[in-house]
Amino acid sequence: MPKLKTHKGMAKRIKLSANGKLMHRRAHRNHLLAHKSASLKREYVKEFEISAGDTANVKKMLGNYNAR
Repeated sequence: MPKLKTHKGMAKRIKLSANGKLMHRRAHRNHLLAHKSASLKREYVKEFEISAGDTANVKKMLGNYNAR
């Protein structure tokens, strides 16, 4: 059985929290921010947990990377 390789694109987008949750950031926060409201831009700063349906697939893509 070959080694599992970490999907580097996924590793750059996902962070493991102290409690072991997989966290990600929301889209639409990089550009065209002038017409977006301040409250919406504050909401973009938060990080969110990966949905339960995606967790198994993301962990498989991360391989041993998520064991940190």
